[in-house]
Amino acid sequence: MAYWQGKVALVTGGSAGLGYAIADTLGAQGASVMLAARDGQRLQVAVEQLRAKGFRAVGFATDVTDSEQVCALVAETIREFGRLDLLVNNVGRSTRGNVLDTSPEEFRELMELNFLSVVRCTQAAAPHLIASHGHVVNIGSLASKCVSKFLGAYPTSKFAVAAYSQQLRFELNPQGVHVLLVCPGPIAREDAGQRYDAEASDLPATARQPGGGVKLRGIPPEQLAAKILRACEQRRAELVVPSKARWLFALAQLWPALGDRIIAKKSS
Repeated sequence: MAYWQGKVALVTGGSAGLGYAIADTLGAQGASVMLAARDGQRLQVAVEQLRAKGFRAVGFATDVTDSEQVCALVAETIREFGRLDLLVNNVGRSTRGNVLDTSPEEFRELMELNFLSVVRCTQAAAPHLIASHGHVVNIGSLASKCVSKFLGAYPTSKFAVAAYSQQLRFELNPQGVHVLLVCPGPIAREDAGQRYDAEASDLPATARQPGGGVKLRGIPPEQLAAKILRACEQRRAELVVPSKARWLFALAQLWPALGDRIIAKKSS
């Protein structure tokens, strides 16, 4: 608990799911939290829930695909709290679709949300994180390392997050800033298995499942949030959950055809 006491965190996509769980865990460990999300009403509900627990939390409605709004978000964080120790780039969404039917416009839209938002937020926050020797946490996916079928533009956008995180490690680590790439499997949620029914209606039934049908148990967001904060304290470069997926990543790099066969079998 002592590590996060008195520190300040900025969490995008903080009104629900993993983002909220990270904010809640930080608050319980003594950190102040700025939550950012596009939906102002949901954001305010999340902030009030955190404050009801005695945590110091503020919300700032932000569209992270807009550079001016991102700069305003960081400026408001500094105005409110005076410093910044942790940036969690959590905003993002998955999709379903046959890759040949996924339009360039759909690729562009997901790159804006899942990848370029990470670039915008990191660049805006970097001077303050360098000053505090703080942390950047980029929420990627297992799809940042290995692809499964019928995920549309999602893997491309998340592979970019992995590459950018490595670049950041090389350039920010010498300045005292820790960079963590988080590659989780599907996060447990109430609508798992149903949220892609519309866009996956013409795809195999497995495509509608979490992870595109890869047989993985949903990760409770509270458990993942705790793992992320511990990884920050240890200044780790990557966190893969479940950890056994690292073996698949290694196999896929050394023997791509074998990796493809394993993934195809696990998602059939």
